[in-house]
Amino acid sequence: MIKNAVVTGAGSGVGRAIALALGREGWRVALVGRRRQALEETRRLAAPADNPFLICPCDVGDAKAVAAMAAAVLERLGPVEALVNSAATNAPRRALEVLSLEDYHAMIDANLNGAYYCVQAFLPQMRARGSGTIVNIVSDAGKQANPKAGPAYVMSKFGLAGLTQSINAEERSRGVRACAIFPGDIDTPILEKRPQVPDAAARARMLQAEDVAACALLCVNLPPRAIVEELVVRPR
Repeated sequence: MIKNAVVTGAGSGVGRAIALALGREGWRVALVGRRRQALEETRRLAAPADNPFLICPCDVGDAKAVAAMAAAVLERLGPVEALVNSAATNAPRRALEVLSLEDYHAMIDANLNGAYYCVQAFLPQMRARGSGTIVNIVSDAGKQANPKAGPAYVMSKFGLAGLTQSINAEERSRGVRACAIFPGDIDTPILEKRPQVPDAAARARMLQAEDVAACALLCVNLPPRAIVEELVVRPR
């Protein structure tokens, strides 16, 4: 039976890698992201034999936009068995002494509020059905603050870890499970927003998006009786 998934941040990086990996395993995937062109590129990268991807341009930091997106996905695809919250951003000027209020709110909206809005949009049908998996792509900055990440990013990721724990605390008895994945440095486009952009040699030592995608699929494909609540993955 074909299963349906929703992946946010699907236009690049980890979100794109997870969406493509799910497609290769026969899932129908709703690709969610702000830029339609990037989502179209993700769909073009899928193998012709993969199930069709549904393009869903949406700013996940906008609660009304998320509600409309979810309604469209459920109408077009039907029940959603897996939700992957991978959308995230940061800002070059991220330290406390230079962080703007605008950048702070943008990070909280994209990294934390967006995941919460998506959970609230798709969780009710999982709860009613008695099955579903929610995977939140956090960061090792959600385990321990560091200057490299910046306070707004760290705050958003600690919050996302807390959201994951809360889902399991409240919903596991109803058949819904959640996993928080805490990757170390990953070679993705978000690195371009660092104050000092890593060079090619540094990127080669990092995790690749496909590594995190493999972790996400592990969580999604586990037997329903099992939950990977937290998974920390770092470069070797």
